[in-house]
Amino acid sequence: MAVKSIREIREEFKALSPEEIPEHMELYRGDARKGVQDFLKTQENRLKKYEAELLRIEELCSFEKKYSDYTYICGVDEVGRGPLAGPVVAGAVILPKDCRIMYINDSKKLSAKKREELSREIHAQALAIGIGLSTQERIDEINILQATYEAMRKAVASLSVTPSLLLNDAVTIPEVDIPQVAIVKGDARSISIGAASIVAKVYRDKMMEEYDSMYPGYGFASNKGYGSKEHIEALHRLGPCPLHRRSFLKSIL
Repeated sequence: MAVKSIREIREEFKALSPEEIPEHMELYRGDARKGVQDFLKTQENRLKKYEAELLRIEELCSFEKKYSDYTYICGVDEVGRGPLAGPVVAGAVILPKDCRIMYINDSKKLSAKKREELSREIHAQALAIGIGLSTQERIDEINILQATYEAMRKAVASLSVTPSLLLNDAVTIPEVDIPQVAIVKGDARSISIGAASIVAKVYRDKMMEEYDSMYPGYGFASNKGYGSKEHIEALHRLGPCPLHRRSFLKSIL
């Protein structure tokens, strides 16, 4: 049998799931080539990282396990409280109890590409997903905190499955009859809240990218409405557009 090149071995391993790697590594333990042995070490490190991620994800389910008597546990989180422009968006996600989506985390700790990948997987596996938003006009009318609560209520109300319990990132939502648990830094401590954070972030980012073509010059596609240097300079040059939160601009303009 022809000896495989190191490049061929690398390609072979790319197609393997982490669970398949240990058995496959044994096929090349006797290969004396330094390049092969160095590559096997990288695969060992890959497995260690994977095993550490499995443990992290299991820890991320600790609140879901604690409240496992509730049939439908829903994570709730918001994005966009701080920007100068655009809506505040909330996500609500109900995952199956045995769901373990790898790499879910606080959306701010993930790259845009990873958030999009995870958002697709969350949509594929979730029992129900809800999105709610409050516009910039509404934020100016009732203030950002009340608008955030409103967006969260809308997200929960839009779910196709009625939650038994809400796990919220740091807040208790007024005017909601469902039992709630507020978890500080919940998007990094609960898989359900982390999933809601990712779904909401991807949804809002896409909105802001679309707004960029409607209101050019502010850099909405890149800054997503946050107060970057480019954005503030554009505000002084162009003035505010209909997307801006007027109540947020008092100290800038």
